[in-house]
Amino acid sequence: MTNPTRLAILVALLLLLPATAYGAGLAQERWMGGAEPSTQGAATAADPAPSGGATFERPVRPARPARQPVAPAPAPIEPAMVPGPTLLGPGAEGEEVRDLQARLAQIGWFSAGVTGFYGDVTVASVRGFQAKREVPVTGEVDRRTLDRLLAMTREPSTDELHPERVVAAAPSAALDPRCLVGTALCVDKTTATLSFVVDGQVRTTLDARFGGASTPTREGLFTVQRMSRDHVSSLYDTSMPFAMFFSGGQAVHYSPDFAAVGYAGASHGCVNIRDHAAIAAIYDQVSIGDRVVVHRS
Repeated sequence: MTNPTRLAILVALLLLLPATAYGAGLAQERWMGGAEPSTQGAATAADPAPSGGATFERPVRPARPARQPVAPAPAPIEPAMVPGPTLLGPGAEGEEVRDLQARLAQIGWFSAGVTGFYGDVTVASVRGFQAKREVPVTGEVDRRTLDRLLAMTREPSTDELHPERVVAAAPSAALDPRCLVGTALCVDKTTATLSFVVDGQVRTTLDARFGGASTPTREGLFTVQRMSRDHVSSLYDTSMPFAMFFSGGQAVHYSPDFAAVGYAGASHGCVNIRDHAAIAAIYDQVSIGDRVVVHRS
């Protein structure tokens, strides 16, 4: 090795010695717990040294974000009750309206007379019933309203449906004693009337017409033997609706002729009635075996 080479190596070593000494001192400072320039700023803190008073630094955990309040879940919304299609409403007329009014009367929601007309009084009654039963309040009858009403009531009687046909009961003394038992058609030739009697109480009294001199209406106590709603006489070829036969071919029935000419004519022995609606109502309440009493008071 030449001298120039040796000289170059020596110079290089001299230049390296200060850097080596600095690195050794830095390592010793860290080993002994000396402070290290912080690169975390305010994010680090000094912990007490375990011994000898030395300290070391460690990162501080970042603060957790504040928990946001959770809004309560909204209560479920119940579907609103919607009324169904109208079955009966203002302006309607007929037997269905009578049935509605009679049923409302049974449970105290209709105090007016049953008329068969759906007017303001019926609307108010239906609205009251609906409000009480948690049914959509419309004043009109839909299927839900009708089902509730049917479940709470019974089939109205003829008297409930047609109170205008009910007459005040006649004193029992005015009736033939044979008319006071059960259901009876009490026919009085003297007054030319037929009284529909149930358990001694007169339900209805109607005008009646009887047979002429050559075909008189037989008198006495009889029973209803057969009934024919749309009967036509095979002997006279005449209409005899609501026929209730009590003695052979003699019957109580509606007579179009009696309705047309009144007492100017006579029957062939039957008891003629000229009130079509009333005799139809009686027919629906009479049964085979009920009494027929034809007498003179």
